[in-house]
Amino acid sequence: MPKRVNRAIELLEQGQPIYYTGAHSGAVLNYEEGLKMSKTWADYINVGMEHGAFDMAGLDQFMRGLIDGGPTRSGHRTPAVIVEVPVDGGSAEVVRANSWQFRQILSRGVHGILLCHAENPGAVRAFVETCRYPINKIGVGNNLGEGHRGAGGQNGAGEVWGISGDDYLDRADPWPLNPDGELLLGLKIENKRALSNVELSTQIPGIAFAEWGPGDMSLVHGYKRLPPKDQMPPELTAARERIKAA
Repeated sequence: MPKRVNRAIELLEQGQPIYYTGAHSGAVLNYEEGLKMSKTWADYINVGMEHGAFDMAGLDQFMRGLIDGGPTRSGHRTPAVIVEVPVDGGSAEVVRANSWQFRQILSRGVHGILLCHAENPGAVRAFVETCRYPINKIGVGNNLGEGHRGAGGQNGAGEVWGISGDDYLDRADPWPLNPDGELLLGLKIENKRALSNVELSTQIPGIAFAEWGPGDMSLVHGYKRLPPKDQMPPELTAARERIKAA
């Protein structure tokens, strides 16, 4: 019997690793694909909108297909879905100016967002704040301001989760900052500026995970593609290990 909406968080609370499926270059987003992916082996589905189409109508239909094809093998209403957003984390100003992307995506009922090129703590702080409802106060004042997410999408997103709009307002909050939260907010560390700040950025309250971006990290170090594992240059190995340690 599921204890949570978000299967990935449920596993993380048990000290288990989580595994995902889904390309970073884009995704097929329609009802039929949702039906097919509803029985995925993975703990969450990655939807790549950084380079793929920003298709909210398609994401709506995909989520509907996940519901109608469910429940999952673990008994959850849908697999967890995390979306890579087009906006990068170059600055707090850039993140706030593009926070409409977070609102649109979260209102479709997804379970998390991955911010690419998360370069500094200010951008990360703005990311967390713009994904939160102001009604949720955990962490506010502790290196974190009040949430900026507005009312309007909670009933539709709540229906995707199988809960009421009021319940969604309480639970659509980042874990582990909020122990009862069901959102996973993550960072992609994939350039030299992001790497130089990784220890500070990952400490912003509300961030659940971070990963390195091997393709872009290779580009900024002068490689057109990630070198083979047995030929990994020391600067890329050092970058990867620093991100893992953070």
